[in-house]
Amino acid sequence: MTTILVTGGTGTLGRLVTERLRSAGRHGEHGEREEPEVRVLSRRSRPYAVDLREGTGLAAAVAGVDTVVHCASSPRGGDEQAARHLVEAARDAGVRHLVYISIVGVDRVPLGYYRTKLAVEGLIEESGLGWTVLRTTQFHDLALRVLEGSAKLPVMLLPAGVADQPVDVAEVAARLAELAGGAPAGRVPDMGGPEVRTLPELARAYLRASGRRRPLVNVRLAGRAYRGFRAGGHLTPERAVGTVTFEQFLAKRFPVQR
Repeated sequence: MTTILVTGGTGTLGRLVTERLRSAGRHGEHGEREEPEVRVLSRRSRPYAVDLREGTGLAAAVAGVDTVVHCASSPRGGDEQAARHLVEAARDAGVRHLVYISIVGVDRVPLGYYRTKLAVEGLIEESGLGWTVLRTTQFHDLALRVLEGSAKLPVMLLPAGVADQPVDVAEVAARLAELAGGAPAGRVPDMGGPEVRTLPELARAYLRASGRRRPLVNVRLAGRAYRGFRAGGHLTPERAVGTVTFEQFLAKRFPVQR
């Protein structure tokens, strides 16, 4: 039986990856259904409650594991240290495959969090383990959080000239589960949402779905990261393989009251 460890397994993405892996299974040589053992690692989820930045208890979590799907990440910092601990423990345990979720544009947009994600990619590639890295565009959930935050003001302030290509997190989870069930594949093709949309378009879609009214104000910002976003470094229109649009996502979050 295959044993798979999902880091960040209680998060937005990790929870769905875990569900997908547990429901996938396969049929054995005698026709019986074989389900993989899927372990969930997070800071508070027992029996594998581990803070990857510290590494305490990590050896027990990876013992006997064939594949690790590394979803744990924090914009507040510590990802590189966490990755070093995970790679070291995975090598010691004989893990054969490490799958990592990254972000489209980490090598093109000079944002601090993106630089960290790129550094973690490098640690994994140089780890000596079999590895797979999938880069995706931002999730619908993140686009919604940004718009909700902006809508707290009397006007919605939007970075001028920036577009986005949000992708459905469930589709990303399905792709990660597929990759986890295969052989190490290195850097696989990027995965983007179905449409590249301007921020005003996304904002108007959110306002319609939520029943709110706000004027939109485009604001020019400064800095290299902003220029990278304006140039579309975080987009992958040639890999618009997602199928769920932002409006379809919003329809589930804001069902029509009858």
